[in-house]
Amino acid sequence: MLFPALIDIYDNDTNWSDFVTSMLITMFVGISLFLSNKTKIMQITLKQGYLVTLSCWISVSLFSAIPFIISGAITDCTSAIFESVSGITGTGATILPDVEQMPRSILLWRSMLNGLGGIGIVIFAVAMLPFLGVGGMQMFARENANANDKLMPKFVDIAKWIMFVYVGLVLLCTILLYFGGMGKFDAVNHAISAVATAGFSTKNNSVAYFDSGIIEFILALFMLLGALPMTFYIMLIKNKEFDPFHIGQIKYFFKTIFLLSFFVALWLSLQSNMNFFTALRYSSFNIISVITTTGMGSTDFLDWGIWTAVFFTILSMHGGCNGSTTGSIKVMRWQVLKSYFHKTIVTSIEPNRVVPVKVGEVSVNDGIVNSVFVYVFLFFVTMGITAVALNFMGYDFTTSVSAAIASVTNTGPGITTSIGVMGNYAFFSSSAKYVLCAAMLLGRLEIVTVLVVFTKSFWKK
Repeated sequence: MLFPALIDIYDNDTNWSDFVTSMLITMFVGISLFLSNKTKIMQITLKQGYLVTLSCWISVSLFSAIPFIISGAITDCTSAIFESVSGITGTGATILPDVEQMPRSILLWRSMLNGLGGIGIVIFAVAMLPFLGVGGMQMFARENANANDKLMPKFVDIAKWIMFVYVGLVLLCTILLYFGGMGKFDAVNHAISAVATAGFSTKNNSVAYFDSGIIEFILALFMLLGALPMTFYIMLIKNKEFDPFHIGQIKYFFKTIFLLSFFVALWLSLQSNMNFFTALRYSSFNIISVITTTGMGSTDFLDWGIWTAVFFTILSMHGGCNGSTTGSIKVMRWQVLKSYFHKTIVTSIEPNRVVPVKVGEVSVNDGIVNSVFVYVFLFFVTMGITAVALNFMGYDFTTSVSAAIASVTNTGPGITTSIGVMGNYAFFSSSAKYVLCAAMLLGRLEIVTVLVVFTKSFWKK
């Protein structure tokens, strides 16, 4: 919170004290908890792992809302919490109708929440999810182990390397955006949002405001880099001869984006007077933005035709690679489902044939397959319940479903004009915003991590 305060001081804005006050409140509570619970923890149990994860993300979201309220940028407490949760979960949905009127300190704070949430989810995914066995994440740990058994012996080393890579990507993106024609402040904010695949922008019209092919290319590149496993960069640095396409999910991810971008660009160029390369520019940026659950927009793709609503909705459920900053279901789980369906079809014709379920070079056992199926099932159930709850509150079917999908997948913009790339979530009621906050947290924390805390068996001794 000190950095936004320094921005206010630099801008001669007297509101710098609001961030200092927020900082002192947060420090007081944090230090009090630390001193009153100071002890040496030798081991964290499975139940404690779930509980610590959930409580940390909720408490960080609540404390992050304090600057919005004290500064008066967002007077409604519910809206402030919504903006905070959206930022820290990397969803990028906003309740601010005019972000360009906000002080630079507030804009920086929003982007910093994106950055904190981005690096937080990577460390959470690498450290906790394989340990907790959520959604087949054991397979992610095995994939990294297969790539290099001696790569990362301790998690402390992993965390340090992840922070080093993450900050390095943000700095590089900032420099390239600045030389690409973007102002310093805008470059910093958009670089954080791109690498965190989060989506908060300093402009009402997002990236469309700049109308620059170079800027779009840079942002698209770093959205892709943010959507790759952060452990991949560590392996690349430690082993310079490492082949990225040996990791099955990376190869599958790039192939998917290339094919979709090409065919959408071809369709746009044939259906309009748009040059193919111009169409490729718009199609690739927006497809990368949605598939990585970033949610930035270089144009309103809903204007391309009715089919785009369905297409981009399906795309938002894809996600990037496991161990990345992206949300949604993610590549590796889709690969497991694809391989399992292939096995089912083949064995239905040849019952005696042994067909292994494999993702790249990694074999997948039945436990992982079951875990993936449970996760995907709960993912769609969560979206359904969220949509029904919003519809029950009086919102139309399309808006309810769109907001539910955008929240659970952490994409941000929906497929309706009101909550699209150029829209916002300000019109939702307080109760609806809390429902959406819960949906964003559920999606970001891989659903099972949250739901297990509310089961009876979890609290049994």
